[in-house]
Amino acid sequence: MPLDPTKHADWEIAEAAEANMKKVYQLGQEMGLEQEELLPYGHYVAKIDYKKVLDRLKDKPDGKYIDVTAITPTPLGEGKSTSLVGLVQGMGKRGKNVVAAIRQPSGGPTMNVKGSAAGGGLAQCIPLTEFSLGLTGDINAVMNAHNLAMVALTSRMQHEFNYSDAFLDKVGLKRLNIDPRNISLKWIMDFCAQSLRNMIIGIGGKMDGFMMESGFNIAVSSEVMAILSVATDLKDMRERMAKIVVGYDKKGNPVTTGDLEVDGAMTAWMTQAINPNLMQTLEGQPCLVHAGPFANIAIGQNSVIADRVGLKLGDYLVTESGFAADIGFEKFWNLKCRMSGLTPHCAVLVATIRALKCHGGAPVPVPGKPLDPGYSKENVEWVEKGCDNLVHLINVIRKSGMSPVVCINAFYTDTDNEIAAVRRIAEQAGARVALSKHWEKGGEGALELADAVVEACEEKSEFKFLYELEDPLRERIDLVAREVYGADGVEYAPAALEKIKKMENDPEIKKMGICMAKTHLSLSDNPALKGVPKGWKLFIRDILTYGGAGFVVPLAGTIPMMPGTGSNPAYRRVDVDVETGKVKGLF
Repeated sequence: MPLDPTKHADWEIAEAAEANMKKVYQLGQEMGLEQEELLPYGHYVAKIDYKKVLDRLKDKPDGKYIDVTAITPTPLGEGKSTSLVGLVQGMGKRGKNVVAAIRQPSGGPTMNVKGSAAGGGLAQCIPLTEFSLGLTGDINAVMNAHNLAMVALTSRMQHEFNYSDAFLDKVGLKRLNIDPRNISLKWIMDFCAQSLRNMIIGIGGKMDGFMMESGFNIAVSSEVMAILSVATDLKDMRERMAKIVVGYDKKGNPVTTGDLEVDGAMTAWMTQAINPNLMQTLEGQPCLVHAGPFANIAIGQNSVIADRVGLKLGDYLVTESGFAADIGFEKFWNLKCRMSGLTPHCAVLVATIRALKCHGGAPVPVPGKPLDPGYSKENVEWVEKGCDNLVHLINVIRKSGMSPVVCINAFYTDTDNEIAAVRRIAEQAGARVALSKHWEKGGEGALELADAVVEACEEKSEFKFLYELEDPLRERIDLVAREVYGADGVEYAPAALEKIKKMENDPEIKKMGICMAKTHLSLSDNPALKGVPKGWKLFIRDILTYGGAGFVVPLAGTIPMMPGTGSNPAYRRVDVDVETGKVKGLF
């Protein structure tokens, strides 16, 4: 019998379940993999040779494609990954051949206030320790590839500053005339290290590098991670790696990793990372884990490669878009699906009574502090008012041509009247609704959700993008702001406006996709505004070019590319049993 989630921590539940895990060869055989297509990392985790699988199954029809997204969350998160795993377990209970595909968690939130992203309660992906602490090293490969580009950039600047054209010509280097005031790349690491956001490097003598402003971003915001997410194969990844813009020369022309001749070596670091990782749910369904970009500052999707593999191996592939539907689903819809050519059959919109109360007037939860007592007491008025956010995001998903399934992710403190209010309002908005108790009961608690999703997958839909790439960049940004966020328009900082005018005259950049960087805690660019804010304009303070990934990144509001660590971080509770070597305290 599984442990009771109301009495035991997630890591305790995972540890108990891991005693009965399927070994990877059994798991692979059950999902239709051949032995040589598995690359084991121990007994319970493996990589999948994606090329062999896709070549072998190229003529097999794809399964049904399902995306899991959510309403605007509280700072505590609303169990989107938990709901995805619960749905997969519920579909497994119904005898469906189903595969999950999720992102690899960043060490930043894992060791900070949010914890791991393995799910929770009786709906988890296991083994938890491996999942949470580096897995097979993909994020490490991303860091090495990215930071190698920074090594190439900074050393090139030092050499061009210190040596003559004749010397550079002798060693085969062309002077790039990189402008130290116009560098677009920073170093990366996979922790939330706010003290490294801004720094001066190159302090010392002339052999200690070129002195300039620099800093760190979090690893999952790296363009290399974005490339891992959207690349279709190694050839595509290699071509994209050469197009990463590291900065600009003194005439304003972009300088790329290809110009630095570091693109090949960067790709070399990624040759194993391009293969998806195979794990399993608590109930033994296969779970592909691959890529880990955040959705508020990056594309927020697991890899296209993992989805393509899962769609060949399963009759249903359930994937996830990071954070809420205004950012995660919007990028799935207009970026990932466009780049992959895959068409989804169903979108699941996760909602919790807790988040709806927050949008309806309850005090905003603070990570590390006790919840306000109002969250555990019935307050239908708060819930009904908060449903404005839910209805807004139902309508956003409907603009893609799909009708969403609303998953009420049940907490044991929710009341029947609160749940009934959500069901009534969501159904009036035209959505299917399912109550799911997967956290408490696993797959058995997600049967209503599983049935609703299977039914929705059979419904004919007319999937369509919000915009076309031929539309001008500013028109597309304005369309996302108005149609998805509910803004009255867009305002630009002077420097951002100057940048986007130049981009609209560049034949390559002007047709790239739009990947918005915006707070996940509000539909607006102000995290304090809950519900559905009115009478505001989206403020774009800067715009980045991700030439390799193939999109333009408008930075809205004051969102940092390197998050900060809170005062009560998760690492305070993580430890190791020195007798067994088992890690405890992960959640």
